[in-house]
Amino acid sequence: MNLAIFDLDNTLLDGDSDYNWGLFLVKEGLVNQKSHEASNKKFYADYNSGKLDIYEFTEFQFRFFKNNPRKFLDKLLERFIDEVAKSMITKKARHLIQEHRNNGDKLLIITATNSYITKPIGNLLGISDLIGTDLEEVNGEFNGKVKGIPSFKEGKIDRLNLWLKQEGIIFKDLEQTFFYSDSHNDLPLLRVVSNPVAANPDEILEKEASKNKWPIIFLR
Repeated sequence: MNLAIFDLDNTLLDGDSDYNWGLFLVKEGLVNQKSHEASNKKFYADYNSGKLDIYEFTEFQFRFFKNNPRKFLDKLLERFIDEVAKSMITKKARHLIQEHRNNGDKLLIITATNSYITKPIGNLLGISDLIGTDLEEVNGEFNGKVKGIPSFKEGKIDRLNLWLKQEGIIFKDLEQTFFYSDSHNDLPLLRVVSNPVAANPDEILEKEASKNKWPIIFLR
């Protein structure tokens, strides 16, 4: 069996779902525009430069989930998926996924973005298995804390290993493993799989891919 792993933001999506969620909240008047946009831009820049403190970021992002009831959040998320996320999925991304599906490969999305936002996007892509940074819940409501290990940088490897164990899959027994990503933040996992692919790569990843003779593709 082969395993095809996909990053989500700026890989299968034309843009970043985390960042666009923030813009959506601003547009809806649900957060203070000036302060939220400033923080959103700062964290996005930190991510792109490889300097993101994932716990500082989740504290910022999860505050909105903590301060609002789940029923309201669920309805808001439905609108975000319909009005924003759907249009971010590219035809080339869908085609790539279908190629792996036709080959009988097991499909997995692994993303640093929280799983609450990204699981519905995975469903749109026909991929039910998704690893994201999880939000802790108490009695069905979010408490603003991270549950377990954030799926970021080396944490993606830790979370992948936990998922493989749950699925009863032994990594070394897989015939081929693919990982598609746009970001140098994913270099730890890219170096582990048998078939690393730089998809819409940032400058640092593109240089690393060229040096290692990894395939470089563009899905936009």
